Order: sequence, then C-alpha cells, then structure tokens
Amino acid sequence: MSSAEDMRLNDTLLALADPTRRAILTTLVSGAARITDLAAPFDMSLNAVSKHIKVLERA
Repeated sequence: MSSAEDMRLNDTLLALADPTRRAILTTLVSGAARITDLAAPFDMSLNAVSKHIKVLERA
C-alpha cells in the first residue's frame, strides 16, 4: 500500500471511529439533510456538527 493510500485509509478510519459521525452518516444515507436537522439529536452547536461533517467530507 502506498503512503497516500495509507493516509487516506487512516483518514477514513478516523472519521468512522467517532459515534457522532457514524450517526450523521446513518442519517445522510436517506438523503440530503440540513445542518440543523443533523444537529437535532445531539447536544452540540451547529458549528460542532459542521466540524464533524468536514471530517467526513475529507475522508
């Protein structure tokens, strides 16, 4: 495995290791959603949910 592939795999596993990000992905499987809808089940700010989404996008 090349260094780039290894880094990409690490980023993906890091993103999926967080239960909040897995829950966000589960919601997005049914289709697009607004940040407010994604944040509703969690006790966190919209900014925090946005950061989780950015991690998922990078992965």
